[in-house]
Amino acid sequence: MRAIALACALILAALAPAGAVEPDEVLADPVLEERARALSEGLRCLVCRNESIDESNADLARDMRLLVRERLVAGDSDEEVIGFLVERYGEYVLLRPTLSGANLALWLAAPAMLLLGAGIAFAYLRGRAKPAAPEGLSEEEKARVAELLKD
Repeated sequence: MRAIALACALILAALAPAGAVEPDEVLADPVLEERARALSEGLRCLVCRNESIDESNADLARDMRLLVRERLVAGDSDEEVIGFLVERYGEYVLLRPTLSGANLALWLAAPAMLLLGAGIAFAYLRGRAKPAAPEGLSEEEKARVAELLKD
């Protein structure tokens, strides 16, 4: 039984995505390569949409990986590399968008709409729960009811 579990684990490990970084892209300095990998995991492939450039096989993703490595070799900090790519490709390139500017409105819109909808539903249901107070019958109506009951 253990052998079957081990075999299944090995098969699943082999099927897991290994990343699309090709051997000719890997930097000689392991520290810079680790930084490049960390940055690449947070950058979106503009061709594949919701894949990082580290996982994507697209040509644009390869160009972006090479650009990240070039900037790191040139001495840029992680923030400078991210800033350069955001300036060049727009904020959409970030897999985890920042919480500022126009994005702040997007982040807050969903909870605000939820609270607004809950408030409207509460007010509607509260208004429905109050039954209208029954009014007494007028003298004419009482006479009409009495007349109908006689028949």
